[in-house]
Amino acid sequence: MNYEIVIGLETHVELDTQSKIFCSCGGHSSPKEPNDCVCPACSGMPGMLPVMNKHVVELAVTAGLMLNCEISRYTTFDKKNYYYPDLPCAYQITQLNHPICTNGCVSLQTSQGNRDIRIKQIHMEEDAGKLVHEGKHSYVDFNRTSVPLIEIVTQPDFHSAEEVLLYLNKLKSMFRSGGISECEEGAMRCDVNISVRPEGSEEFGVRTEIKNMSSFDAIERAIRYESQRHMDALEFGTEELVQETRRFDDVSGKTFAMRNKETEADYRYFPDANIMPIIIDDEWLEQIKATKPVAVDEKADAYREAGISEKEIEMLIHNNKLSKLLDDVIALGCGAKDAATWILTDCAGVLRKDGKSLSNLSINAEKLAAIIKLVDSGSINRNAGKKILIAVVEKDVDPVTYCKENGLDRKVDASAIESIIDKVINENPRALEDYKNGKEKAKQALFGACMKELKGAGNPAVIKELLESKLNNA
Repeated sequence: MNYEIVIGLETHVELDTQSKIFCSCGGHSSPKEPNDCVCPACSGMPGMLPVMNKHVVELAVTAGLMLNCEISRYTTFDKKNYYYPDLPCAYQITQLNHPICTNGCVSLQTSQGNRDIRIKQIHMEEDAGKLVHEGKHSYVDFNRTSVPLIEIVTQPDFHSAEEVLLYLNKLKSMFRSGGISECEEGAMRCDVNISVRPEGSEEFGVRTEIKNMSSFDAIERAIRYESQRHMDALEFGTEELVQETRRFDDVSGKTFAMRNKETEADYRYFPDANIMPIIIDDEWLEQIKATKPVAVDEKADAYREAGISEKEIEMLIHNNKLSKLLDDVIALGCGAKDAATWILTDCAGVLRKDGKSLSNLSINAEKLAAIIKLVDSGSINRNAGKKILIAVVEKDVDPVTYCKENGLDRKVDASAIESIIDKVINENPRALEDYKNGKEKAKQALFGACMKELKGAGNPAVIKELLESKLNNA
């Protein structure tokens, strides 16, 4: 018998905010040591009340707009009650009755054609802490407690691991490009709800949920294993399927039962009386819409039309900081393709020699544009531009001032070039003799010595012409 896999996803994304959702402690990237980013509010001390982070609402609405959702003008928070050591209040503040976004849709281009994935809802909530197990002891780190999340819940519209990965990669690109989240390891986690039914059937099969997965590779392997387990149970009666929560073991590549699947009643949801309802009026919604980033597909198309390579486009749309830097440099009058090369090749090279990556790049768009314009105008050659770039990246100098102070201006008068050439020829009589004996490499060596003396300044074509003339007349 042929079977159909049915999958729904619950994707948790940590938002890129400077502080937590209900207190002023630093956000996701702030903690350095365990429990160094915790206050009485997020550690659940009695009498401490939550204060809503406005930026969390704005990011959630932006995510909803990017996923074509309806934005709720009236949204509330609820308490989800359960006990676990990493949850200091013994409840999680989340949204059940009035989520921030509903009824969205994401289009995927799969090997089987175009597929539309329906978004049931997006809701805001706080993250839990983290348990660390070492030997016989377990420790709790509350740094992550109350870090803001959005949870994107889909309808059961996926039918393969391929579709799931395409969807997750698209979310990752959209949220990085939109400044919603960097979606790095641990900041994007997924619960996979999976069932199997005979092909053509309208009834859903027994559903299992694979919890808390952050690796795309592990998600793919878990789907393949779990769907085959379901099919074997239906086809050969290998086991009785029950609705349950399971975990995926990365070493064995198998899923294992954790507990019976909870229902809403198990969590005893009720409205959180400590947080007032949030009203999103027309003015606020229009402000958020005005700052909505360009869709990833549209941005990729624009880069493609500008001649930027597919590899470079992939790097740019996955990194909001680099993409914004490129857009700012283009807005200052530089060519898109050339600017992309300066950022992704030249800047990357400068950082690499110090063991850093492009994530550490902090160059000012105006300064990078100034370097590019100096090269494009012919004021300096590209080697001089690279020297200036190194100084700007490492010391944050002014590129025009640095160019003048270090004699990198290409506009060196002919008399100055001639004197340098005479000096080089006089100091290298052996190379002159080799050139006269027909060794062409000697001329290249003398040219290199001239460029070194000129510190990369001067027009290489003019220098070559004057050098050859002097060598032939020597």
